[in-house]
Amino acid sequence: MDMIRAAVVGASGYSGEELVRLLLGHHQVELAAATSRQYSGQTVAQVFPRFGGCEGAQRLRFCEPNPELIARQAQVAFLALPHGVAAELAVPLLELGCRVIDLSADFRLRSAAVYREYYGHEHPAPELLARAVYGLPEWYGEAIGRASLVAAPGCYPTSILLPLIPLLRSGLIKPEGIIADSLSGVSGAGRKAELDYLFVECNESLRPYGLPKHRHLSEIEQELSLAAGAPVVIQFTPHLVPVSRGILTTLYAAPGRRWDGEAGMGRFGEEVAACYQAAYGGWAGIRLLSGKALPDTKNVVGTNSVEIGWRLDPRTGRLLVMSAIDNLAKGAGGQAIQCANLMFGLEANAGLPL
Repeated sequence: MDMIRAAVVGASGYSGEELVRLLLGHHQVELAAATSRQYSGQTVAQVFPRFGGCEGAQRLRFCEPNPELIARQAQVAFLALPHGVAAELAVPLLELGCRVIDLSADFRLRSAAVYREYYGHEHPAPELLARAVYGLPEWYGEAIGRASLVAAPGCYPTSILLPLIPLLRSGLIKPEGIIADSLSGVSGAGRKAELDYLFVECNESLRPYGLPKHRHLSEIEQELSLAAGAPVVIQFTPHLVPVSRGILTTLYAAPGRRWDGEAGMGRFGEEVAACYQAAYGGWAGIRLLSGKALPDTKNVVGTNSVEIGWRLDPRTGRLLVMSAIDNLAKGAGGQAIQCANLMFGLEANAGLPL
């Protein structure tokens, strides 16, 4: 089988660097191009010495983000760019026949009006929104395989959607009153020099941010509403924690039906376990925890795996569901590579550490 040729556009950011790391180790994909205006002309190994032992990193030089050049060199382009900028590059790449996986928010939403509401400007390419496929492989795998434009989900949405979608689809939880508390490492803010993300500002510090309407709420509620078959509005509170990478999310939901007493809650717990097993039992990258085990970011950092655990609280009558992911892997670069694998007929987790 011929190697799939890939380009990473915006390869010097955290998500771009993660894509480079994973693609350099992918036995069925060749990293054919990497763009960075800042580092144009330098080799990948010069900019990222950690890849110095890889022949591909020693040979490949960063270049300017020229759509014609990228389309000649690569079959698929990963856009690790800010929202607004990504769409402007996606348009010519698609016209030139290159398949596109966008890691920004530009194509995650189905409505240009919702995009304007949450991102504060008009969508640069609204005509492409209907063409884009939301890149959650576990739920949209077939559509991703046929797509020319895939919108890789955000890191917070991934940590929330994977635990909630099967529960909403099965009617096991009510679509009303869902609460999501998420804690993210500092790399989630991207590689930028801003006061809030300097070491001395983040270290030994925990703080919420983006309240009450974080941008990721738009795609979270869009996908949860599709799963529930009715509008879903949730309460979402993100927090910044002093670790480099990883997201831990805790979700609070009410059972969809009344379950009286311990026996009723016990039956509900069995249905939750069966629901998750049916949804994810065949996915090697999703660990459904049992017994006393609970999700922990140290178990997933550097991998494309997801940990999901849950507990029933008979006292409050609520279901607590927890997830852990690496925000740069399953929450960004790793999930984007899963989408590329499906687009080219490979196994979803090909080339990805689990």
